[in-house]
Amino acid sequence: MIKPIIEGARRRYQVAAAEVDFQDKWQRAAIGVAAVAATPGHAEEVLQAVERFVWSFPEAEVVAVDRSSVESLGA
Repeated sequence: MIKPIIEGARRRYQVAAAEVDFQDKWQRAAIGVAAVAATPGHAEEVLQAVERFVWSFPEAEVVAVDRSSVESLGA
């Protein structure tokens, strides 16, 4: 069930996505998603859309969502 979520997010929202934890656990997964955008606001919009996409899978139970961001490092 994880594969359609990850591949769908990559294809639909052009983000990097991967299963990042619990590979050895049955019925549990952690998915990491990364987005790069010209503005922090746009990155936030994309990540919110990805989160809604994940929630749209009725067979998945989302237990937690953690977000962190890194803004421009400057030139």
